[in-house]
Amino acid sequence: MAYLLMFVTLLHLITLAMLFIATMEKSWWEWDGMESSDLWYNCRFDNSTGTRLCASTTETEWLQAVQVLMVLSVIFSSISFLVFLGQLFTMSKGGLFYFTGLCQVFAGLTVFSAALIYTLHNKEILPDSKKLTSGHFGYCFIVAWVCVPLLLGSGVIYIHLRKKE
Repeated sequence: MAYLLMFVTLLHLITLAMLFIATMEKSWWEWDGMESSDLWYNCRFDNSTGTRLCASTTETEWLQAVQVLMVLSVIFSSISFLVFLGQLFTMSKGGLFYFTGLCQVFAGLTVFSAALIYTLHNKEILPDSKKLTSGHFGYCFIVAWVCVPLLLGSGVIYIHLRKKE
């Protein structure tokens, strides 16, 4: 049982780190390795100075929905971890981690919704929709999709996990 507890805790920390990366990094959509767009900025690489020049994105309703859902997923997962730690030390023997599991499931559902909205409405979200054919989804978008089953799975594990001493 101790191994399951360590596994779930490690899985939770990994998914939380992945959520932070997916929310904050600059690679939800890429064009030829020189330009990228994320939830907050549009960036391009300047060859003459060797730096990335970034400007704020033009916020559409779809982009704001994705931003809010990704931030909510980080908040749900963080609350879930803090509550789990609290329950680990205060809950009586045999208790179930229902609230922790539900928060993880909600985090998974919000990431799923955000990634789905970005997938279906990227023409409205991205700055130059005419250049969509020359670009592709970036690694942060893929990390967000990978988080969905991990969060839902860890939520289900938390719901079935009993505290043992």
